[in-house]
This record gives sequence, structure tokens and C-alpha cells, in this order.
Amino acid sequence: MEQKHDTLLWAGLAAASALLAVDPIQWLLQSWHDPSYQSDGGWYGILIAGLVGLSLCSSPPGGPDRRAQVLGLFLAAASIRLVGQVLAINILSALALAVDVFALAAFLRLDQRRFALSPFWLAVLFLFCLPLGPILERVAGFPLQMVSAHAACAMLTPIFPDLVCEGVRLRLNGLDVLVDLPCSGASGLLLLVSLWAFLNVIYRPVFAQALLGGVVIGCATILGNGLRITLLAAGLAQGIDTMAPMLHTAIGLGTLALMTLPVVLLYRPPAASPRRPLIPMLSLPRALHVPALLLSLGLALAVVNAPRKPLDRSAPVTQAELPGQLLGHRAQPVALSETERSYFATYGGTAQKAQFGPMGVNLVRTASPLRHLHSPATCLLGLGYSVRFLGTRFEPLPTSVYEATAPDGSVWTVAVSFVSQDGARTAGVGEAVWSWLRGSSRVWQSIQRITPKSMPDAERAAYEAAVLTALDL
Repeated sequence: MEQKHDTLLWAGLAAASALLAVDPIQWLLQSWHDPSYQSDGGWYGILIAGLVGLSLCSSPPGGPDRRAQVLGLFLAAASIRLVGQVLAINILSALALAVDVFALAAFLRLDQRRFALSPFWLAVLFLFCLPLGPILERVAGFPLQMVSAHAACAMLTPIFPDLVCEGVRLRLNGLDVLVDLPCSGASGLLLLVSLWAFLNVIYRPVFAQALLGGVVIGCATILGNGLRITLLAAGLAQGIDTMAPMLHTAIGLGTLALMTLPVVLLYRPPAASPRRPLIPMLSLPRALHVPALLLSLGLALAVVNAPRKPLDRSAPVTQAELPGQLLGHRAQPVALSETERSYFATYGGTAQKAQFGPMGVNLVRTASPLRHLHSPATCLLGLGYSVRFLGTRFEPLPTSVYEATAPDGSVWTVAVSFVSQDGARTAGVGEAVWSWLRGSSRVWQSIQRITPKSMPDAERAAYEAAVLTALDL
């Protein structure tokens, strides 16, 4: 009879956990397939599934049953899911899945098998299933740009005394080199940190030693990115086109391998000795099993139906005055899609689109740039375009330039700038978000200018100048 009640309790907890996980799992799977998320999370999911399968097949568990910990983990996951639901932050809700991975690994006692895995580090490795790359670039991209620029400046100064370092701009032999967002090193940092987490899953080290190793690996990764920028800039100064796709990729892969090899060869932390679990054992009397089951299901239903109150909803902002015509072309307003209208109705801010003959303008204004602003690649990739970053220019406005190829084969040039209400100007969304997070430049707008790739450069420059003039920029 006791076993029957136990089975009923665990089945109820499993059902409640599954109810909490439905929406986050759907969002996570969508992020793996939607190009706009630019996520490699599916590969990490396959890796985790393979590790768990190998552990389960290696041997039966050889330690005490710790299923009672799962109840505490369920409550933790429900709390995280509630916060994500109320604040309408999908990735925060998805973080609860990492707690579920921890609970499942503890339930299966993966750390007690011949091929032992650490439940905690398996949950950490699961975090890389989330689309962390774009998030890291937007939240911490600008600080990473600055650190990488300072590292490259320190490496180049002994070789090129005339080097001028201005923030993320390096001026070398008359050349202007920008440490832009793609060069921030965010991708390399995520890759090396995920390797560190993977090794910790297998080695199961003492937390303090693992943390120290992670700090060392993170610092080495940033220095390695500085070396990559140094090689690119030095090559340009010597007349070598290091921005050519093949050479640029070769330098990037070479420096990444230089950073990865020592981690693989030298990172061997000793396994932590078995100790009492961090989460205390919870033993429910049999009479409380059914009430606990009903309470868990009720809590799960309450969480998934909690009203959404986004914390980062934009304050009201005024729309820009779009010109009636540009270069002899009358303005033709372009309606927002139903998804776009719903999004801006939910999270505030404004968006406007207009066509001037074959040319276009997209404007977004918001007091919550972390929610609304992004690079053009995000939307274009989601629409099926292939996108290539062409670089950054500074006149007449700091501007990032992209080449976008539509599914029908047409090719477009997309230029984007970000300007704040108090006059700050940048070519990268990372700097705009960082400025907003620090409490300055509260209202931002992105100005996208879209022109056919075939348009002569002089005409494109005249059109962009006309747009900026019409918007008083």
C-alpha cells in the first residue's frame, strides 16, 4: 500500500512539473528551429541526451534513494516559472527547465552510476540549450567590446607606436578598425564556458575549484579574442585583407583552437568526495501524499495562468514624423504585421515602416531597448533572408551595414543606427542597451535604411542623407 501511495505522489509531481514545462519547452524547441534566435541549443540538447543515456546504460545506481529531494526542486522550478510568467520573459521561464534537469538527474541517481554525471553541472550545461548568444551580445556585448579593444590596444602598441585607441575604435596607419559587436568575443566565450561546464559534468569537481577554473578560462578567452583582433588589425596595417571571409575565418578558428587546446589538455579537477546533498531530505507522511499531490497540481495551474505584467514595458513615446517624400518618391506607409501590432501593444514602444519607391525606412522608438531593439539580422533571418555583416561606418552617423538576400534572390543593403533622445549615437545595439542599463539615455530609436544592393553608392548615400535630414539627425 505504501508503494502505491508513493507512486501516486511521484506521478502527481511529474504531472505538475510537466504542466509547468509545456510552454517553456515549446518556446525552447522553437528557438532551436527559428533562425532569428541564432541558437545552437539543439546540439547541446543532443549532447545532454547522449550523456544521460550512457550513464543509465553503464550500471544500476549504487547509493541511497534521494527521490525526496525532487519535491524541493519542484517548488524551486515552480517559483522561477512563476516569475517568468508574470514578467513575460520567456528565457526566465525556460530557466526552470534547468532545475527540472537537476531534479531528473537526482531522481535517476546519475551520480551513483559507473559513468557518473554531476546533476548540478548537467543542469548548468543545459543552460546552453537556451539562445544565450544574442542575449549575451545585447546585455554584455558592449563591455566585452571594450575589454577586447583594450587587450588588442595593449598588444598592438609595442609594435605600432602611432596606434590611437578611442573606446572600441583603433586607428592604425590611417586605417579605422572597429571592435564591433560580432568581434566582442561573445560566441567564443560561450563556447569555452560550455566546454568547461561539459568537463565539470564528467569530472564532478569541488565547486570552488570549478569556479576558479571557470574564471581562468573566461579571462583567457577574452585575451584570446584580443589576440584575434590584434592579428586582424596588424594584417590590415600591413596591406593584408584579413577581413576577406576565408582569412578572417581562419584567424578566428586558429585563435579559438589556441584557447581550447589548453582547456582540453590541462583542465583536470579532482572529483569532489561524496557528501550530504545540498537539498535536505524531505519525508512526507503517507497521509499527506494526496494533499501534496493536489497542492502541486493546483500550484502548477495557478502558475501557468498567472496574469502577465511585463516589468520592462516601454513608457509612452511619441512617433516620429516621417517625410511625405524623399528624392522625388512619395511615402507609402507599410502596415505592421499582426504579430508586430500585438507585440507593441503588449510591450509599448512604437514602430513605423514606409517605402519610398524601391527604398525603405523602418523606425522603432522605445523606452525599453532591451525588449525592443535588435540588429536587423534578427528579423531578416526569421523572414528567411540570409544575412551578412559588412562592417561599420561613422559618417554621417555611426552605422552598422548588412547585406540581406531574400528567398526570391533579391539582394538588399540594410543600414542601421541607434540614437537616444539625449543625443547619444551608436552603431551597435549592445552599447544602446548598456547605456540604458546604466540609467542614462532612457529613450532610444533605431533607424533602418533599406536600399537595393544594385543602387549606385552615390544614390544610396544621397537617400540615407535625406532620411537623416528629414528626421533631424
